[in-house]
Amino acid sequence: MLGAIAGDIIGSVYEFADHKTKDFPLFTDDSIFTDDTILTVAVADVLLHGGSYTEAFKRYYRRYPTPCGGYGARFQDWASSADSQPYNSWGNGSAMRVSPVAYAHQDLASVLRAAEKTAVVTHNHPEGIKGAQATAAAIFLARQGQNKDMIKQYVETTFGYNLSRSLDQIRPGYQFNESCQETVPEAIISFLESTSFTDAIRNAVSLGGDADTLTCITGSMAEAFYGDVPEAIADRVWELLPEHLKTIIVQFKAAYMPLLKAPTTP
Repeated sequence: MLGAIAGDIIGSVYEFADHKTKDFPLFTDDSIFTDDTILTVAVADVLLHGGSYTEAFKRYYRRYPTPCGGYGARFQDWASSADSQPYNSWGNGSAMRVSPVAYAHQDLASVLRAAEKTAVVTHNHPEGIKGAQATAAAIFLARQGQNKDMIKQYVETTFGYNLSRSLDQIRPGYQFNESCQETVPEAIISFLESTSFTDAIRNAVSLGGDADTLTCITGSMAEAFYGDVPEAIADRVWELLPEHLKTIIVQFKAAYMPLLKAPTTP
């Protein structure tokens, strides 16, 4: 889960920059957490303490309102209203917040059901559900020790995403896109081509798309596959988070990720 948050924060300054190279500083004075982090922690909160995702998302939105969050317009309308009905979104928001479910469940079928539950409260379009499930499945398989070829084959076979393109093929024509259809496959490919957690993050940013969400999704997979977030990155992320979010993260890691090292407290 911290890998997703690290990806969000690192990608935050490149979201509209159309950055097309792997050469960039991981953190700047403008690096911030966004809605990707906020709603990822909201999912973890529900898994820890119960309650509904609808109520949790609305509660976290009120606690961390825009412009802090950087939420999409449709989510803001939903979260700030009394309406609890989903709005049929296929946006990549369902995939960026799903990573905790891959640690809270111990078999793939349960992960897929849980991923759908996190999605449908807002993203009840089939593509929104698929994006969340594909992301959660890749994380789960990675943390179970499956190799990249197996993860690629499973995602392609089960969800129909084309993961055979290379980053070099994608990068020239790729533009900012907030759909699951054109974010989740690219994030997975960024992970598949990586040699380390940090390299995965650099891959995702270099595509020049919806950078914070691309790197959030990629980072969630890379953390599971490579075993942890590098200490220097984790400690910098820790400095940028409020105490409330850090408390939920620590509780979640203790409950579901005990073998992964928690960041040091500054």
